[in-house]
Amino acid sequence: MHAMNKVPLVTLAFWVIKILATTLGETGGDALSMTLDLGYATSTVIFFAIFIVTLSAQVASTKYHPFLYWAVIVATTTAGTTLSDYLDRTLALGYPKASLLLFTMVLLVLALWRATTGSVSVDNITSRKAEIFYWVTILFSNTLGTALGDFLADSFGIGFEGGALVFAGVLALIALAYFYSNVSRTLLFWAAFILTRPLGATLGDLLTKPRDAGGLDLGTINSSAIMAVCIVVLILITYPKSEPRSAT
Repeated sequence: MHAMNKVPLVTLAFWVIKILATTLGETGGDALSMTLDLGYATSTVIFFAIFIVTLSAQVASTKYHPFLYWAVIVATTTAGTTLSDYLDRTLALGYPKASLLLFTMVLLVLALWRATTGSVSVDNITSRKAEIFYWVTILFSNTLGTALGDFLADSFGIGFEGGALVFAGVLALIALAYFYSNVSRTLLFWAAFILTRPLGATLGDLLTKPRDAGGLDLGTINSSAIMAVCIVVLILITYPKSEPRSAT
């Protein structure tokens, strides 16, 4: 029996689009919650509704569709941005407590995934059960990444540029571990997946925040449009090379 692997191969193009998607998640989330003044709770409800719609289409599909896949990713990053801000600020948990809570949720989902399917590998997502766990893990990972990015940039006072440099440095170390060590590839994938989110969050803040706050003051809507165009162009360029194989 053959099933189609409905996720892209993990290549350099995957990580570039992922960082762009996480940056769009930050700017898009802030566009609704702050620029349009809808608040964190309302924005989270809206983005979760988009996440449910795109996820339902993704799960119902019988093969990999690049634009649909990345639409779900963007939905998790935008929902993750506003949910994290809601936990941090509206519920007043603060960055450390929110980060710890979300990290616990990521570990719990991964543990349930492994206990249920026997693996948390992302190489072959061919069953509906594995696909649901995959996306729930991604949702919590992106929410955790938002909290971590804000925690480092704000609580440690290193600013958006400093936060971006720190996360970029850690990701470089993960890349070195991938190429020059025998560390579990699955562990490295999820570590990189989580840490690309705060990198995108700090880059998003760098693009949108006022100049006197250390940003470039491009605005949330303009920055979101730029990120969206870049994602579409890269998908169009890389799709023939990133089309997943079928799995047995």
